[in-house]
Amino acid sequence: MRLRILSIIAALCIATSCVAQRRYVIQHKPYIDLRPMHFGIAVGMNLQDIEFETEAPIVSDADRWNTGFSVGVLADMRLSSNLNLRIVPTMHFGAKHLTLHKLDETDTHGNPRTETQDLKNTYLSVPVDLKFSAQRWNNIRPYMLAGVNGMVNLTNKSQEIVQLQRTDLMLEVGLGCDLYLPFFKLAPELKFCYGLGNRIDKSHVADIKDDYKKTYANSIKSGHTKMIVLTFYFE
Repeated sequence: MRLRILSIIAALCIATSCVAQRRYVIQHKPYIDLRPMHFGIAVGMNLQDIEFETEAPIVSDADRWNTGFSVGVLADMRLSSNLNLRIVPTMHFGAKHLTLHKLDETDTHGNPRTETQDLKNTYLSVPVDLKFSAQRWNNIRPYMLAGVNGMVNLTNKSQEIVQLQRTDLMLEVGLGCDLYLPFFKLAPELKFCYGLGNRIDKSHVADIKDDYKKTYANSIKSGHTKMIVLTFYFE
């Protein structure tokens, strides 16, 4: 019995020692979050989408996700121990592949007549977010964020079927995690953005020279943009 008790005590001591070793690791950059203001860079990728509302007999959709590239700079202001205000001016390079089906006309194979368009977009965005961080555990600190994202579309093609307005306003929410490394802080982040208003520019329809394409353009009543952004911050 005594040997069994000693074995249990020894096992508990070993387990406690292992837990303590896992918990009390070297704290990289222990004071980095105390800065009242700091800056960084952001690189990542984006997936763009758009949600259409059309008039019969034409239906429209962005039929696949196209991966784009994002690059920006970060300005972060500390509001409290768990709350930060962030502004991240970013350039998003990407495209939306659109398909428009005319259901009352078919081709030789019996499929609806279809028009396609690669709607290329270059956005300059200025998101303003509130970042709420959990307590730091060793060299890891997860966080959530939410905010608004004002965007300017720098691409303009007047002869396409679908053309978007120059400006957009999105709501965005996201999750991320601060990883404290020996020389800097790395933060992978996944963010979901949804446009608040109709972004279809109907004024360009008069400039379309192909009357058949005008039929498709006139059928689109509204379009709401969406975007998923995976970003890596270096702070």
